[in-house]
Amino acid sequence: MKTRRLRPAKPHSDLAKVAERRDFGISCRQRLHRVDQGRWQRKKNLDPVALLVGSAKRRLPELLPIKWARMALSPFGFFRGAVPLMAADLAASAHTDIMVQMCGDAHVRNLGAYAAPDGRLIFDINDFDETIRGPWEWDVKRLATSLVLAGREAHDSESNCRDAVHEFVASYRKTAEHCSRLTLLELARYQVRRQFDASPVASVLLKAEKATPQHNLERLTEVKQGRLRFREIKPLLTRVDSSRADSVLRALAPYRQTLSSDHRHFVELYRPVDVAFKVVGIGSVGTRDYVVLFLGNGPADPLFLQVKEEPPSAYAPYLDPKRSRGNEGRRVVEGQRLMQAQSDIFLGWTSLAGRDYLVRQLSDHKASLETNELEGHALGEFARVCGEILAKGHARSGDACAIAGYCGEGDKLDKAIAQFAVSYADQTEVDHKQLLRAIKSGKLKAES
Repeated sequence: MKTRRLRPAKPHSDLAKVAERRDFGISCRQRLHRVDQGRWQRKKNLDPVALLVGSAKRRLPELLPIKWARMALSPFGFFRGAVPLMAADLAASAHTDIMVQMCGDAHVRNLGAYAAPDGRLIFDINDFDETIRGPWEWDVKRLATSLVLAGREAHDSESNCRDAVHEFVASYRKTAEHCSRLTLLELARYQVRRQFDASPVASVLLKAEKATPQHNLERLTEVKQGRLRFREIKPLLTRVDSSRADSVLRALAPYRQTLSSDHRHFVELYRPVDVAFKVVGIGSVGTRDYVVLFLGNGPADPLFLQVKEEPPSAYAPYLDPKRSRGNEGRRVVEGQRLMQAQSDIFLGWTSLAGRDYLVRQLSDHKASLETNELEGHALGEFARVCGEILAKGHARSGDACAIAGYCGEGDKLDKAIAQFAVSYADQTEVDHKQLLRAIKSGKLKAES
């Protein structure tokens, strides 16, 4: 008997009954069977290194050797910088057609702590450069693969890595089911707040407590000729000339209009002191990134704003090829606000010299895990938290009923995603070796 594919009713119509939306999710199994989520094979004509080099064309060429060097350090480091490659791989296979706001770069180092508007520490996804509307399972597959690669880097056994993915997917399924039964207001307020004592998350929160603006002041600045300014740590932190500093500060005028009136009031009380160029991350290396130091009530009241260039999402050519281009910083801000229950109070966007930028606080109580903290039972514990947090973000921005309907109550999906994660982690190790060969042959230059 042929299964009739049900289309989801409009989210806020009287017809959008929970059962109908759940049935739609179940019907999506005909489009892509759950067991088939574990199958993956790359197109034979795809050259990983060429694709990554091509995706970096609009970046600053003098900084790309830093990017290649950071990606060369380990397969997990390669994975962190290879979102365009995984986007191409995922786009070449079928998906469920159940759409959410994707993080786009869901991996274990992109979940961490930051300060909520009231000053409390929040643990959530905290990187949204690649966010876009897309299939929920693409985020699940990327985060699952990262668990395997991070586990291998921490010298976990293969069985422990696979078990961690099972824990992650089971947690995701159960949280999606839980969220599907919440009222809309409950879902809007839902946060992962359980006790994290003696867990990997506890160590992140402890590090976050120390990551204060005052700590940044000591780490990034110096007093020279009686003036507070950024210290130079070339090529990673470089002061800019007065012309570029003026351009960055002028770009903050339209940024302030993207804030709510109360947040705009407070940011306008600070006065700018200095501007520098900063190299950040792995995937973002080569983009234009500025940091601005402000002072409020004296030198003990610093505010650091990051003005970070945002290229289009690596998934855009596959998910939104005919889009009418808006500000990419706005894309990131709106995606982040959809997935997070609480966000940075100074989160906004602007443009500078024809490029789009995200503006946010720099390292305001931000912290994440190191892979060596994921050894043994810690990997499984962290995987469960990852599943809960990712499902919460997808439920906020998509249809938890449809996702829960597709996932079901058994472990069929858990096994399939674990199979995919191990296969893609193996492929990542092969791709990493190809990058090393390109560097060794001189095709790519790498500088630590």
